[in-house]
Amino acid sequence: PRGAGRIALALAMGAACHLAFAAGVLAMIVAMFFGMSESLGQVSWPWAALANAALIVQFPLVHSLLLTGPGGRLLARLVPGPHGRTLATTTYALIASLQLLALFALWTPSGIVWWRAEGAVFWAVCGAYAASWLILLKASFDAGAEVQSGALGWMSLMARIRPKFPDMPTRGLFRVIRQPIYVAFALTLWTVPVWTPDPLALAISYT
Repeated sequence: PRGAGRIALALAMGAACHLAFAAGVLAMIVAMFFGMSESLGQVSWPWAALANAALIVQFPLVHSLLLTGPGGRLLARLVPGPHGRTLATTTYALIASLQLLALFALWTPSGIVWWRAEGAVFWAVCGAYAASWLILLKASFDAGAEVQSGALGWMSLMARIRPKFPDMPTRGLFRVIRQPIYVAFALTLWTVPVWTPDPLALAISYT
């Protein structure tokens, strides 16, 4: 049927994007909860320090470069055919999700545990950690869930319309602070119940 290829491409990109998004977020939630003490990374020390540093740097570096003019043009060419530009936001979210997944799945743990919350303190810290993620979820919705999740691209392709970005938000958490997503993301890094050198390095770097 006419348009079947376009619809199939949109659905395939949407599924890949949202599965990667869920995997990346879940990997971060679990890894940070346990102080990044368990992961698939097996690089021997001291080379593990360089590998972990590369994992830290790759996320904000590529994340930012793809938002530049040349980065945007590259995104539009990553999906072959005439729909690459329409799918650029979905491609961007897919890459970011894979970056986040790589960061937490491929990290090589230090094996050192400084502090582990126990008793009432454990539940208090867990409450703060959960609240941080809820704030991040709220901030993402305030900013436009379709943009943050990558849905804008593939849904626009399904509807055969040009992706339309929402204006800079001024409601919700954006009435209080200019970048609630960054603040909430930082909070998730500092409210973990297990402290090792690993989450500390990540929290300092990303904050």
